[in-house]
Amino acid sequence: MKINHDFSAPSDSQTPFIHPERPASRFRPLKALHHFRELIKNKEDTEQVFHIFEALPRPGFRKDAKKFVDSEQGKRLLASEPELAVILDDHERLRQMPEGSLAHAYCDFMEKEGLSAAGLIAEYDQFSPRKYGDLIEWYGFRQRDTHDLLHVLTGYGRDALGEACVLAFTYGQNPALGNLFISYAAGLNMKKQVKSQAPIFKAIREAQKMGKACPRINEESVIDLLAQPLDALRERLKIHTPHFYHQAHAQFRAQNVDPYDMLAQAA
Repeated sequence: MKINHDFSAPSDSQTPFIHPERPASRFRPLKALHHFRELIKNKEDTEQVFHIFEALPRPGFRKDAKKFVDSEQGKRLLASEPELAVILDDHERLRQMPEGSLAHAYCDFMEKEGLSAAGLIAEYDQFSPRKYGDLIEWYGFRQRDTHDLLHVLTGYGRDALGEACVLAFTYGQNPALGNLFISYAAGLNMKKQVKSQAPIFKAIREAQKMGKACPRINEESVIDLLAQPLDALRERLKIHTPHFYHQAHAQFRAQNVDPYDMLAQAA
């Protein structure tokens, strides 16, 4: 049986790189701190993350985005993967990919956690309903929409430390200050709430180094990644088992602290 992996749609060569009405980025660290305080009250409140990223824009983001969208790889992906959510939420088609592939692991993870790529987009739309339809938006949305894919690739869970590690990994890939701020501020908050010798900051730093060593996932063909065997893919991308993350979990559990509910228990 031939599996159809074609998710492509016609691309518009007239799409501007930056829409003329797109506002300039502004660096607002105090606003970022305010929204982080709201985030630690409820780590599921994803809208606070978007506020933090907006308040801490990445220097060089536009330059990197322009370089990629002008590249042959960027042009191919604009045509073949115009919207990642359409690809990532089509579990029926993803399940047709080989057993043991990233696609199956991703579907298992999303179904177990009750997540969807569309759900993340809906949360973002509440934060920023205005869409500009430019190429820098398309590039940025690829980073947003691959967040849960990074959980599966790296093996980090959706616990507080796991989320901090995924953001640290993302910082290694795309050094937005928002990623770095949230990951280390979350680590500091965990240290404050739960008295433990667990290597929290070592786990975060390990994730950051892995992200830097790994090719940028948002610049890879997500369809191609999904079809590959997960173990071999991790090896190719230089993603190893996160030693300090698992060590931290073991230490938490030795103290009768559930790493997936540690802040609630501390409270």
